[in-house]
Amino acid sequence: MEQDQIFLEYVVKALVDNPNDVKIKRTVDEMGVLLTLSVHKDDMGKIIGRSGATAKAIRTILRVVGMKNEARVNLKIEEPEGSDRGFAPREQNKDKSVDDVIAGLDA
Repeated sequence: MEQDQIFLEYVVKALVDNPNDVKIKRTVDEMGVLLTLSVHKDDMGKIIGRSGATAKAIRTILRVVGMKNEARVNLKIEEPEGSDRGFAPREQNKDKSVDDVIAGLDA
């Protein structure tokens, strides 16, 4: 395992509640190194952080690790299956609530 992958695994497993579900795939191409991170759906918030601050910090440190090893390192965080991050249903519920309020005013 490479230094960047070892570092990412160490940090992520320390943050999450389900360390056994942490999976990291490493690919190298002409653009550099891509680390693809997969975690349990309940741990996504811990990895992303408030307004993406934790993910941004991890990416920044990974770039430093990469520079030390003369490589460009990027991190992709995969959205887990069964994630309820979708915005469309919330918008539909919001619209329905507004329609109900308007209908109540007309009655």
